[in-house]
Amino acid sequence: MNASATLLPAVVRPAVRDRHWRSADHCAGPVLDLLDALGWAIVATPEANVHATSPGGHVYVGWLPEDATAWKRGIVWRVRVQPTEGDAWVQEFGHHTPTEAVAGFLAALVAHSSR
Repeated sequence: MNASATLLPAVVRPAVRDRHWRSADHCAGPVLDLLDALGWAIVATPEANVHATSPGGHVYVGWLPEDATAWKRGIVWRVRVQPTEGDAWVQEFGHHTPTEAVAGFLAALVAHSSR
C-alpha cells in the first residue's frame, strides 16, 4: 500500500548554517554535576584533577586537565569500567571532546548498567 505524499509528515532538515555543533569548552561541570547527582564519590586534587567512583566501585571517571601523562597522550577524560563479569575496559576522551558528549556517554553507560 502506498501512502500519498500529502499524508506523510514533512521531513525537516535544518540548513547547515542553522546547526550549532558543540565544541570543547574545557569545563568539567556537566559531567561532575551528573556524577554528583548519581551519588558518586568525587575527590578533587590540589592539582585540579578530579577523580570519581561509582557507588558500587565498578566505574572510575577521571578529569585530568593537569595530568602530564594524560596530556602527552592527548586525553583529559578517562573512564575505566570493571564489570562484575568480564574484562575491564577503558574509554578516553581528548581535550577537544565536548564535555556534554562525555556526559552523554556516561549517562548511557549508567542507564545500561541498571538493567
